[in-house]
Amino acid sequence: MDNGMMYAAVTVASGLVLAGLVHAVIRLLKNKAQATESQLDDIILAAIGTPLVVAIIALSAYIALTRFGVVPESLAWLVTDQVLNAVFILIAAWIISSLSYRLIHGYGTMVAAKTETDLDDRLVPILEIAARYLIWFVALVLILSDFRVDVTPLLAGAGIGALALALAAQDILGNLFGGVIIAVDKPFRIGDRVKVEEFFGDVMSIGLRSTRIKTLDSQIVTVPNSKITSSVVINYAMPDLKMKVRVPFSAAYGSDMEKVKTILLEIARDAAVKTSWVLTDPAPSVYFLEFGESSLKGQLILWTNNYDSIWDVQDWVNSRIARRFSDEKIEIPFRQVDVWMRPAGGSS
Repeated sequence: MDNGMMYAAVTVASGLVLAGLVHAVIRLLKNKAQATESQLDDIILAAIGTPLVVAIIALSAYIALTRFGVVPESLAWLVTDQVLNAVFILIAAWIISSLSYRLIHGYGTMVAAKTETDLDDRLVPILEIAARYLIWFVALVLILSDFRVDVTPLLAGAGIGALALALAAQDILGNLFGGVIIAVDKPFRIGDRVKVEEFFGDVMSIGLRSTRIKTLDSQIVTVPNSKITSSVVINYAMPDLKMKVRVPFSAAYGSDMEKVKTILLEIARDAAVKTSWVLTDPAPSVYFLEFGESSLKGQLILWTNNYDSIWDVQDWVNSRIARRFSDEKIEIPFRQVDVWMRPAGGSS
């Protein structure tokens, strides 16, 4: 074996030994990092560990091949500075890609777990994939530039492709951005009762593309997020669950309205005592509002502690109104049409 081959072999062997030592040190540091509360040290060590070992071996091999004349001239292109730069660009992309993935996965998952919506849980995997593709695309462009390859067509093609994709998927992208806005703005949470345009019900799930609402008829309605962000949203569960209940009433002309109002307030107070739905604060109130065509009209206002109980309150109160008005001889008028028949051939 000539001196060149011997020196090259020693260099490679030294690189392998150094790589082994670095690998052992990193394993030791990983064990210590597991005992700390922070995830950052674990993420950094996991990201740089294997790529660093590979980089040491690659560098030792490059030195062995280029410094001791062991490579034939026909293969000299394999050990140029451009090849070395390409190798280290790939290793750097490997480290950055792994680091970004672990940071997004670790901290993104931790933050998403603290929120009530599942939108951010779905967003984290998309960010992981997007970061990886972007990093490796940049690495490819740098390698091609290092080899004096014109990357302008590639960048132009990527731009045109991204534009075409954006135009083809503008509805999807609009819904995705709408999902992000919902996650940030939080107009509602899972379980809230909402009204979006004509859709009324409880929010079952909040996804990246759409939100699902279960109507009071137990039907699932899937509403695109872009529609939600561009519509007026009524949330019946915020800031709290209590809800105003309006019970309209009418009494015949000639009725004593003060007596009517007293009876209605008695019914409302009785509802607060005998049911678990009606609140005493805010207190119930009665308003005489209108002289109708055939009746005197008004509203009894109560507050229920939960929007789910609106119909229960209305049923309970209306049943008592019908009974009390009947007992107190207060007439509840109904719409009436008088038809006069003129006898055939007769005079008016």
